[in-house]
Amino acid sequence: MKIYTKTGDDGTTGLQGGERVLKSDLRIRAYGSVDEINSCLGVILASGTESDITTLLTRIQNELFVAGSDLSNPNLADSRTRVTSEMVARLESDIDKFESELAPLTNFILPGGHRTAAFVHLARTITRRAETEVVELSQHTNLNQNCQKYLNRLSDLLFVLARVINKRNGTPDTIWRP
Repeated sequence: MKIYTKTGDDGTTGLQGGERVLKSDLRIRAYGSVDEINSCLGVILASGTESDITTLLTRIQNELFVAGSDLSNPNLADSRTRVTSEMVARLESDIDKFESELAPLTNFILPGGHRTAAFVHLARTITRRAETEVVELSQHTNLNQNCQKYLNRLSDLLFVLARVINKRNGTPDTIWRP
């Protein structure tokens, strides 16, 4: 099978179920941003992380493929590959686990610190954009609401992970000073 099909040369792409839409469609932008998160996590993993974070981010990469598949399938009656409430709950558990390593926040912090933490902050901001695009898409069509919840929790988890990575590497968070 060739990587190029030429079917998208007219500016359209296929969704699950065979419908063709413009590549600028909200749905395409939403799952394209989910793919961008996944690529950013790949950069983080290629940079090297501690084993517990590597295991977590690898699981999330696989779950992001589920989210992309979910968003690319407009037929909600087709439940084969969907983000589940259990996936959202796992992220909540991960947040609680990693947040237990941290002191409570008393100030806003700037993205950055250790290089890996800075990349995690970048992944967090991409996740926020993806969530915004999913919210916008949901105003025009019915979606699996677990996708939106998953992205919301993922951005929270990535924020916590960036702080954990800074702490574990002895790099203090930078306090926002207006």
